[in-house]
Amino acid sequence: MKTFKDLKVWQKAHMLVLEIYKITRNFPNEEKFGLTSQLRRSASSVPANIVEGFKRKSKRDYSHFLNIADASLEETKYHIILSNDLNYLDEAVTNKVSSMCDEVGKMLYGLQNKLNP
Repeated sequence: MKTFKDLKVWQKAHMLVLEIYKITRNFPNEEKFGLTSQLRRSASSVPANIVEGFKRKSKRDYSHFLNIADASLEETKYHIILSNDLNYLDEAVTNKVSSMCDEVGKMLYGLQNKLNP
């Protein structure tokens, strides 16, 4: 792989972030510095940590950043649940984003297992 952009997991995580930004545009204004910000930050942390790990020199460091990405993904999943429970998202959007999260999670798991057999 020449660049992090070649990683399928990064591509999927980036698409997730774009979707999160799209759906949070419709959140209430009072959530601008609350849930909107938290959801965007946790989601964008996923591909950002994949990128940072990709440039690390050791498999151990790479795996560490993938673990951080995975933790940020779990935080994102919670924010999606909360957004749904607050009726900021309808069920179809919640299911779509949750499915995207699950796909990224499986890919992160696979990559971590490949680095640490």
